Amino acid sequence: MTDVMNLFTGIIEELGTVRKLASLNNSARLTLEAVKVLEGTQIGDSIAVNGVCLTVTEIAQNHFSVDIMFETLRKTNLGDLKTGNKVNLERALQLQSRLGGHLVSGHVDGIGIITALREVGIAKFYNITASPDLVSYLIPKGSIAIDGISLTIVDVGEDNFSVSLIPHTQANTTLGLKGPGSKVNLETDLIGKYVAKFLNREKPTTQNKITYSFLAEHGFI
Repeated sequence: MTDVMNLFTGIIEELGTVRKLASLNNSARLTLEAVKVLEGTQIGDSIAVNGVCLTVTEIAQNHFSVDIMFETLRKTNLGDLKTGNKVNLERALQLQSRLGGHLVSGHVDGIGIITALREVGIAKFYNITASPDLVSYLIPKGSIAIDGISLTIVDVGEDNFSVSLIPHTQANTTLGLKGPGSKVNLETDLIGKYVAKFLNREKPTTQNKITYSFLAEHGFI
């Protein structure tokens, strides 16, 4: 992850291909093949890789490299990548860009596990488990970034939630390639986290925990 604040939309621009993941001393260097996200990109720019904001350290005609710190390897699924794997890529948001998804920071909150997958008509429904602390920030019809993909939440449980994918998302992101048992990077809604922090700042207790009912009662949704 970078040490500056960038924003993304969660609308994937391109599927990149892992060329190499080289392990270094408590870090790694990831080299990816890509085309579209390299247009106008320079060394020092930020690209979200599976939803993780990373800084471009090397660039060539059809590939680029990023350095991944130990903390990022520990909190995301990037350390599991193998040569030939596909990854979701998105360049950082510019002021003149359309916001087609929702505001995504590229700072992953945790890892989820896909536990079930079912098809309903043209859609695919994914059920994902995650820590209760992370799930507590989710609400039905709210937004979440899964491997950097902006998706609408269908339903929420104590330690799980579900999303559905239309055919376009299935065909143009890595989620269409994943099934039960796969790890995914999760980033909860940026604005929701700020609201929860603000409302809980004086009484950070379980009695004051932000819930869907609380937000509805106080006019936030």
